[in-house]
Amino acid sequence: MSQNEARFTVRSLIVTAVAAVIGTVLVLEGSGRIDHSDNKDFVPVGDFQAIHINPDEPFRMSPKSSELHAVCEDGYLAIAADADPNFLGILVDYKNRGVRCHRRSPAVAEPAEEQQAEKASAASIAEDATHE
Repeated sequence: MSQNEARFTVRSLIVTAVAAVIGTVLVLEGSGRIDHSDNKDFVPVGDFQAIHINPDEPFRMSPKSSELHAVCEDGYLAIAADADPNFLGILVDYKNRGVRCHRRSPAVAEPAEEQQAEKASAASIAEDATHE
């Protein structure tokens, strides 16, 4: 390899490439060619994970709270930003199905005996009302 062929060092070529990329982005941004969409309809709010909690096992979680909060929106769990509460995102699973935020718990359901007593009481009230 002769001395005329090795005019540029690898370092100078890398610096030139990085400067060209930065310069291109700045020129495109300055001329308005890079589009920054204000439409937040299809922007994901975040990526979430569910932590399975066993009563016997401790789990690790950051002591810092996130900048998001959850609200119930039309029966589905929605995540909203603390800075912009109008920015809501419905929480969906991997098949794009909404996560419900209200559901009767089996523990809240009344025992069969109480249900039968309520039905009998309602029937006797209805019978009394028809006799009057």
